[in-house]
Amino acid sequence: MSIHIANSIADVDRQQWNQLLGVAESPFLRHEFLYALERYECATPKWGWHPRHLLLRGEGGELLGAVPLYLKDNSYGEFVFDWSWADAYSRAGLNYYPKLLSGIPYTPATGVRLLVSATTDSNPDIIRKTLVSALLDYAREQGVSSLHINFTNEVDTHTLQSQGLLRRTGTQFHWFNQGYRNFDDFLFTLTASKRKKVKRERRRVAEQGIEIEILDGHQASEAHWHTFTRFYLATFDKHWGYATLNEPFFRHLGKTIPENIVLVMARHSGEYVAAALSFRSNDTLYGRHWGCTEEFHSLHFELCYYQGIEYAIAHGLKRFEPGAQGEHKVGRGFLPTPTWSAHWLADPMFARTIEGYLAHEHEAMLSYMEELKSHLPYKHDDS
Repeated sequence: MSIHIANSIADVDRQQWNQLLGVAESPFLRHEFLYALERYECATPKWGWHPRHLLLRGEGGELLGAVPLYLKDNSYGEFVFDWSWADAYSRAGLNYYPKLLSGIPYTPATGVRLLVSATTDSNPDIIRKTLVSALLDYAREQGVSSLHINFTNEVDTHTLQSQGLLRRTGTQFHWFNQGYRNFDDFLFTLTASKRKKVKRERRRVAEQGIEIEILDGHQASEAHWHTFTRFYLATFDKHWGYATLNEPFFRHLGKTIPENIVLVMARHSGEYVAAALSFRSNDTLYGRHWGCTEEFHSLHFELCYYQGIEYAIAHGLKRFEPGAQGEHKVGRGFLPTPTWSAHWLADPMFARTIEGYLAHEHEAMLSYMEELKSHLPYKHDDS
């Protein structure tokens, strides 16, 4: 076996990459998605993302494993916040950047990061540990301050911890399908007051004359993507952020992974006024981007939460991850759910300091999630 670094996902065979275990479970790990980020300059050095995808190949050149990897010179678009770590390094006269990051740019979705071939005869655990060892070797060779693997699943989290990386605990709010037959079936599990609130918000959207349509990538036209991009850009204009994605990126995904696209469009008086873009796998819906040009009461909740829940029920999906942050999601049926990331720091002193910080943060996160559970809208606290 040998380790290789690809400075572009375009240098990796699409079919070999897509047959890696875990890729089918996440639209964001697909070659097409990562390729679009690079091709349309969304995750490139312009924004601080330098692709360094790590590949493990067999003697015949076959792809045995891989890790989506980037050399970063900032912490933007990661959703596991380490700005204070960078500041501490700076105050100590050390350089925090560049660092290495394994994750999906601008995408706080849990998934596999240590990818293993579905066709290899090797033990998957051995492949994962080999990948972690290679990551650490590469980090040392490059002289970076640190290595970070964000939004890891349970298996990868365990593997990374066993190899000496520090675990960090975070929180998101996810909705879980309990075998509901329809949206009313879900509503029945809520307390009367919460059920009334959800119905009122949905009714207000309808009373304002809003019409909603849901499109997959096959149905979404270039005009739809042009309109959606306008809404996406408007969101960043309002909140002073950086719009790193663009219309060619969205159009490319619509053509190359159409079955993973869920585009919810809202129309008022014959004109589109808002939209929400989600991606789906075989069992999960991921809410990602939203935008509007006019403000309508409760429309954000309808497009970003209720339509997603309804879609998940109708298509038999097990869960709905609407994105990072947002305590207001709890009152609408989303449960506080732990997320994980793993970290290695080259400087021993900072490694010890951050290890202590993460232990304290972990306990605080557990307490935070327990406190939020007391505000769940379900009829029973253990629902």
